[in-house]
Amino acid sequence: MSTPYPFTAVVGQTDLRLALLLNAVSPAVGGVLVRGEKGTAKSTAVRALSALLPQVDVVPGCRFSCAPAAPDPGCPDGPHEPGPGAARPARMVELPVGASEDRLVGALDIERALAEGVKAFEPGLLADAHRGILYVDEVNLLHDHLIDLLLDAAAMGASNVEREGVSVRHAARFLLVGTMNPEEGELRPQLLDRFGLTVEVAASREPAQRVEVVRRRLAYEDDPAAFAGRWAGDEQDVRARVVAARALLPQVRLGDTSLLQIAATCAGFEVDGMRADIVMARTATALAAWAGRTEVRKEDVRQAALLALPHRRRRNPFDAPGLDEDKLDEILDGFPDEEPENDPDPDPEPEGPDDGGPEDGGPDGGGGGIPPQGGPEAPEAPQAPEAPAPDEAPETRDAPDSPAQQPASRDGAAPEQAAVRAAEPFRTKMLSVPGLGEGASGRRSRARTAHGRTTGAQRPRGQLTKLHLAATVQAAAPHQKARGRTGRGLVVRKDDLRQATREGREGNLVLFVVDASGSMAARQRMSAVKGAVLSLLLDAYQRRDKVGLITFRGSAAELALPPTSSVDAAATRLEQLPTGGRTPLAAGLLKAHEVLRIERLRDPSRRPLLVVVTDGRATSAGTAGSAGSAGGDPRALAGRSARLLQAEGIASVVVDCESGPVRLGLAGVLAADLGGPAVTLDGLRADSLAGLVKNVRTASDTHRRAA
Repeated sequence: MSTPYPFTAVVGQTDLRLALLLNAVSPAVGGVLVRGEKGTAKSTAVRALSALLPQVDVVPGCRFSCAPAAPDPGCPDGPHEPGPGAARPARMVELPVGASEDRLVGALDIERALAEGVKAFEPGLLADAHRGILYVDEVNLLHDHLIDLLLDAAAMGASNVEREGVSVRHAARFLLVGTMNPEEGELRPQLLDRFGLTVEVAASREPAQRVEVVRRRLAYEDDPAAFAGRWAGDEQDVRARVVAARALLPQVRLGDTSLLQIAATCAGFEVDGMRADIVMARTATALAAWAGRTEVRKEDVRQAALLALPHRRRRNPFDAPGLDEDKLDEILDGFPDEEPENDPDPDPEPEGPDDGGPEDGGPDGGGGGIPPQGGPEAPEAPQAPEAPAPDEAPETRDAPDSPAQQPASRDGAAPEQAAVRAAEPFRTKMLSVPGLGEGASGRRSRARTAHGRTTGAQRPRGQLTKLHLAATVQAAAPHQKARGRTGRGLVVRKDDLRQATREGREGNLVLFVVDASGSMAARQRMSAVKGAVLSLLLDAYQRRDKVGLITFRGSAAELALPPTSSVDAAATRLEQLPTGGRTPLAAGLLKAHEVLRIERLRDPSRRPLLVVVTDGRATSAGTAGSAGSAGGDPRALAGRSARLLQAEGIASVVVDCESGPVRLGLAGVLAADLGGPAVTLDGLRADSLAGLVKNVRTASDTHRRAA
């Protein structure tokens, strides 16, 4: 077994280490979600935590880690007779992103069922993690059906398995720890709320600290055992402190003033539900115990708020997590401090283990550290690029629809307009791709999936992944006499095996092609357009889609955001989108064709949905001017480009942005060329968009029916 990196050798990352240690002191805090860029010691610190947890006593031979003093009365391996237990280290169980449902919750032991004719339950990872740590790396990429199972187990402290004739319930109380890179997409709000604490991590910008990170990492890779030995004393000190804090925890007093501070803080930040209040109370108590005190103080409540509330106050997926510390201090200052009781050796700084210097050590592994939240050395948050000041760019005003009427720049195009803020997002009707796909799990279009409702059985094509037990037994039953069956077991051959076919929902690639030309540049009009796209992005986030963003203006189209699962990144690019210039509609459509062609090679099972946001005008041939016999006529080129997308079976929707009393209907013509519907901005709203995508019909329908 490889030697793990020592927890106390992780450089910096004070908040991360503190949050993990508080959960080691009080598992009731509810786990930790670690958010941050790649290479910041997230996984290293989490994997090192298990070595600091006290050993657990278990019933010998119990696969579900029952405690000898209080065994689970419903344990599948029980009932357990009273007796001495066996001590073993606390487990840290890793849940792979691609794990199956059977691997997570357990399932019928198919081999024994078929060979011996008995029902036997084979435990899953939830049973292994009981009374330990369940760690999910890249938790934001976890499939929805696994998230649902995790939510149930975390809420009830037990796992219920009802499948294939098996009915099993066993205890599953574990410390849930997840790590994620926000650039790869966000978590569902339901799972986000299940994490007691959240921590944002980033690499240090201090050269000396980065040097120390590299020095320690290289020393560890050269000789892991010797490196761990250098930190053995520090590891033992932290382990002893965790044990002492656990023993002190029941004696910690949470006074009425502290409870009022907690309640006022949660109410002041408008968090939903009561879980935030409970988690803050448990965290503040654990902070006091970690500091060696029996009384919760205001600084404990403040630190608890910084760890427990940032991920609970978000109103929509595009809000950055965080907490206004000035507002927090204002709320807490409204309450008088409680008189502390006589505490043994109070520690005024409830932080993690001392980082130490290059010589005396402190914690690593692939990233620098950050000071505690709210500390004097807290680095400034990176600033988003600012929009040009009024004196740096022409004032944005209603742009004329015809390029001939626009003020010309050097190239004869309308000048660039400053970016405008998006209008308030709204709920949209669901857009979906017709037919039955086989893409990644999601919530948009119908698909054959590895989970969902069972619709039938078929012979497996390739490796068997999901056995349909009833169909397999039915296929094997008529041949038992001919196969010489004599015992209880069923004689099953490979030809008898049947694969369960299931239908669920898939996530799609929603590619937005947004017209940013001068004809869209009117401030009020572009604000409405951005609001509509933002609404569709919010819908894509909720349905677990990948998204991409193409913009076109002037003489070319630009891939503003390559297809990604980070919907909030698309929202950021959209917010900063400037407008102006001519309308190279054909260039935008051809860029979409190129992007979708490449994505089809990368992920052939994920079906695309093209959303073109434009008024349908085409005033520039752009870079497509030399394509084909249509010459340089922009409208003819746009039509040919649209029909090319239709011929490849790409489902499309055109959002018609044309406004005013006189409408040319060009967006409708474009929609007909794409083979999809056109909908106005007003018609995009959920209460007025009746069955839009149910009416999406593309050439792919014909191809699939023919297949």
